[in-house]
Amino acid sequence: MLLSAFALNGFSQLPEETPEQKTERMEWWTNDRFGMFIHWGLYASPARHEWVKRYERMTNEEYEKYFEIFYPDLYNPHEWAKKAREAGMKYAVITAKHHEGFCLFDSEYTDYKVTNTPIGRDLLKEWTEAFRAEGLKVGFYYSLLDWHHPHYTIDRNHPLSASSDEEYKKLNKGKDMDIYRRYIKDQVRELLSNYGKIDIIWLDYSFPTRKNYDHGKGNNDWDSENLLKMVRELQPNIIVNDRLDLLDVDGGWDFTTPEQYKVSKWPEKNGIRVPWETCQTFSGSWGYYRDEMTWKDTKQLLVLLIETVSKGGNLLLNVGPTARGIFDYRANEKLEEMGEWMKYNNRSIYGCTEAPTEFAPPDHSLLTYNPETNRLYVHLLDYPMKWFTLKGYEGKVKYAQFLHDGSEIKFGKPRHNVTHQEAKGKEDVILILPMVKPNVEVPVIELILN
Repeated sequence: MLLSAFALNGFSQLPEETPEQKTERMEWWTNDRFGMFIHWGLYASPARHEWVKRYERMTNEEYEKYFEIFYPDLYNPHEWAKKAREAGMKYAVITAKHHEGFCLFDSEYTDYKVTNTPIGRDLLKEWTEAFRAEGLKVGFYYSLLDWHHPHYTIDRNHPLSASSDEEYKKLNKGKDMDIYRRYIKDQVRELLSNYGKIDIIWLDYSFPTRKNYDHGKGNNDWDSENLLKMVRELQPNIIVNDRLDLLDVDGGWDFTTPEQYKVSKWPEKNGIRVPWETCQTFSGSWGYYRDEMTWKDTKQLLVLLIETVSKGGNLLLNVGPTARGIFDYRANEKLEEMGEWMKYNNRSIYGCTEAPTEFAPPDHSLLTYNPETNRLYVHLLDYPMKWFTLKGYEGKVKYAQFLHDGSEIKFGKPRHNVTHQEAKGKEDVILILPMVKPNVEVPVIELILN
C-alpha cells in the first residue's frame, strides 16, 4: 500500500550534522565498548526461542495463553543492573516491544501490554530507573514488526505467512498499514517522552522486498525517514541503529550492527570506517530458551569482546531472562566470570580501539590501543613460553607490565647467531615472561609506549 501524502510530507529533512559533531555525540558509546542486550517478553514462558510464535505458526488466539499467565514475580531490575555493572557493562538495551507485539511498557495505544497481565506493573519504567541508578546508560529496542496488531500486513516473516500472492491478498484484506505506521510513531513517541533521557534506540528491522523474494517490508512500509525525524526531534542526542533501511540517507543511522558473527575487519561504508557494534548471544537464541545448549564458554566470550574492540567496535551481549524474571544460571555464571576479568583488565577495553598499523600483533594474541594514554595492550590468547617477541617494536616501548597486577615484565636481549633471520631480531623487543601462566583467563600485557 502506498503511503499517504501526509505520511510522506509530514516532517522536514533529517537534521544535518558534521562528522565532528557526530563523533562528539557518540563519544560516550565509543568509549564504553561493552553493553547488555535484554530480550524479554511473553516468549519467556514457552521458553523455546523468541520467534516461537513464528516457528510454530501460532495464531493470536493460540499465543494468548502466555499473555494471560505472564507473572514474573521474581523480577528485580536492580539485581539485573548490578549484574550488568559488575560484568563491566556500561550501557543496556531492552526490548520494549519485540516482534510478538507485546509491550513491556504502559502504552495508551494498545491493550496488549504488561500492565494488563497478572503482574500489572510498568516493568520498563522500573527497569529504566534501576539501570540509571547503577550508572548505566539506557536504551530501548522497538520492533517494527508486530505479529499481533490487526493492521500489520502479513509478510514473509509473519506466523501466518502464505505461499502465494493470492493467499496474501486474502489474508491482508481490510488491513491498513497507514494505521499501523501511525501506531509505530505513537508508541515510539511514548518511549522517548515518558521515560526521561534515552541514550540509544534500536528500531528493528527492515527486510525489503527483492526480486523473486516477495512480501518484505522496507523504509516506505515503516515511513522510516519521518519516524527517524521524530526520534531526532524528541531526543536530539540519542544514538540510532541502522535497521530502518536508510543506509544511503544522510543521517539515516549512527552505527552498523553485524549480528551473531565476527567481522574480518573494521566495517566501512564507501571506503570510510564507520561506528559499529556487534550484537551477540551467550547461546543460540535471544529470548530464554530452556533446552538450548550451545552456550559459549568464558574464554570465547572474552575473546569476542577483545577482538571486537581490537577492530574498533562495541559488543552488545544478550541475556534472555526467564518467565519469572531472573537470569538463567548459565548467564549468571558467565557474567560473573567476565566481570572478574574486567575488574582487573578493563583498561584494555574502555577507551580503546584498533592498534596503529606500525604495531603488528604477535602470534596468538590480539592488540587494543588507547590513543589518550598512548598505551598498547597485548592479549595473550595462547600463553607463550618465557621469551615473547614483539617484532618491530624496538625503540617504541618504554615499559611493560601485566595489567591484572601491575607487575613488571623485564626486557631481554635478542640472541645473535649467524642466520639472517635472527639478525633481524635487533628490531624486536623481547619480553621475559614467567613460565607459569598468571591466574587470569586471558592475560594482558600493558605496554607504555615512547
